[in-house]
Amino acid sequence: MRSTIIRPLLLLSAFSAAWLPVSFEAAAQEVQQTQTVRISSGDGPINVLPPGRTPKTGTAVLRGRIVAGDTGSPVRRAQVRISGPDIGSKAALTDNQGRYEFKDLPAGRFNVSVTKSGYVTMQYGQSRPFEPGRPIELVDAQLMDKADVALPRGGVLAGRVVDETGEAVADADVTAMRMQFQNGKRRLVPAGRNAMTNDLGQFRVYGLPPGEYYVSASLRNMTTMIADIMGTAASGPTGSNQSSGYASTYYPATPNPAEAQRVTLAVGQELSSVDIQLQPVRLARVTGTAIGSDGKPMSGAMVMLMPSTKDAMMFLPGGTTRTDKDGNFTLTSVTPGEYSLQLQSAAGLFQASADGAMMMFNFRTTSSDGSSSSQGNAPGQREFGVASLTVAGEDVTGLIITGMRGAKAAGTVKFGGTQPDGVTNARVSAPPADTDNNPMPSFGTSSVKDGGTFEIEGLVGSHIFRILNPPKGWALKGVEYNGEDVTDRGVEFKPGEDISGIEIEMTNQPQTLFGTVSSDSSQPVKDYTVVIFPDDPQKWTLTQNRWMTSARPDQDGRYRVANLPPGKYYAIAVDYVAQGEWQDPDWLARAVKKATPFTLEEGSNKTLDLKLSGS
Repeated sequence: MRSTIIRPLLLLSAFSAAWLPVSFEAAAQEVQQTQTVRISSGDGPINVLPPGRTPKTGTAVLRGRIVAGDTGSPVRRAQVRISGPDIGSKAALTDNQGRYEFKDLPAGRFNVSVTKSGYVTMQYGQSRPFEPGRPIELVDAQLMDKADVALPRGGVLAGRVVDETGEAVADADVTAMRMQFQNGKRRLVPAGRNAMTNDLGQFRVYGLPPGEYYVSASLRNMTTMIADIMGTAASGPTGSNQSSGYASTYYPATPNPAEAQRVTLAVGQELSSVDIQLQPVRLARVTGTAIGSDGKPMSGAMVMLMPSTKDAMMFLPGGTTRTDKDGNFTLTSVTPGEYSLQLQSAAGLFQASADGAMMMFNFRTTSSDGSSSSQGNAPGQREFGVASLTVAGEDVTGLIITGMRGAKAAGTVKFGGTQPDGVTNARVSAPPADTDNNPMPSFGTSSVKDGGTFEIEGLVGSHIFRILNPPKGWALKGVEYNGEDVTDRGVEFKPGEDISGIEIEMTNQPQTLFGTVSSDSSQPVKDYTVVIFPDDPQKWTLTQNRWMTSARPDQDGRYRVANLPPGKYYAIAVDYVAQGEWQDPDWLARAVKKATPFTLEEGSNKTLDLKLSGS
């Protein structure tokens, strides 16, 4: 009998792939700049070399010392991580004197981050919370031995999670969140590690930078989601459906993010009374039937209830299940709220798994005798369905969700001449042009075939096109369809109506902007942030905005920005701006008054020296 261990991995991968527009959005921007994939973890970003790339070596050396920010004493066994486009990510531990070293580094640009339990995770050159670090630029045979980092003590949010009677709630997932701008929209975004309550309802979220936080508690986590996927179906034995449960609750006791109370945390401070009282709500059962476009039941399809709130980033669905052989599904213990009910066929799930988070693995199952066999392609075509759903505490029954085949996008990636090496390692992604108003699930990305052609299936609504892991030295220049520039506005897809002839143009002569910053007295400034944004305010809130960026100076005080499109811009150098805050249109509107206008010509390497703004 074949092992079933692979099944939750496949389903979990498919679930992750359903959320790829969120993760690819960040990854695509990162790949545009560094040609590596950046993965977020509790300890900070980790750069991973894409398929087909091997780490380079060289003759440069980087050394430094890690000390405690409050005492200056050495921090031993801190993890120091260096990352760059030619090495991926490498880690080292500090010795008893807090020293670390990286040898055999190639010439290039690197980022260094440091993690130690009980301290705030910091990057080289970072002096304030939520500020990006400064890159380090090395040339061949260079020795840099002062890449020192001071770690401040981490703040702690601690308290208890209780129910409406004051009884402790164990195994609740507690998340610290902060307000941040993403694509020009303010949202609550998780910050730092999560915590799980113990049997006394106690939690402790540690290692937090100073700042303002919102804290939420939920009884749903990845474990319960997997259990839902594996064990919940419309058929088989049934149990009593509990009629009361708890919604995700924000401190101190509200299910509404807009009514949450924020807490302010100083450096190294511990707030020990962040108590959250879960709010009881009436739970509902949602039942229905999934029908394919051929009129037959969709067996083995995934059904997910995705919260439609736009105030906070939600990484877990409000319910998950699978359809039985007759296409029936049941979602239990659904809390009140606005949802997008999303349906993916079994074929879609398999392809999402293969194209998404686990595309680097070979899916094989092991028999009881130790032999293995290929999983193969799931039969049938990829279909999905979506419906808006309001749950108000009463059961919702009799839903009919009809699957449909998304459109196929076909096109060519053009390199303007001889095809460079590494083309087949590149991938084309097609995220929604409006992530808030396109609830359709995405089926991931497409590899670029030899000759530059690509195909992406399962698209509905407006989608833009971006390149992940382009050949080294190449960057996106523009996307055309029917002779029109659709790089930023995207292409509109209707169910089942395939579109071909999409042309993605690449360039190996991207625009580069670099320079220095000085004070009003013309003294050089080495610690600052430069923000670049277009002169057209309509471009300030684009999805995956390629027209806006920020830059921090290297160890010599020089900044550099690559791959901005040709056009008219503003640039401003400020002493400090929190990461993402410069995406706020109100911040940009104020910045315009003190910013320097400039024009970036196609293929140009432009020097732009700036004065530090007092804003």
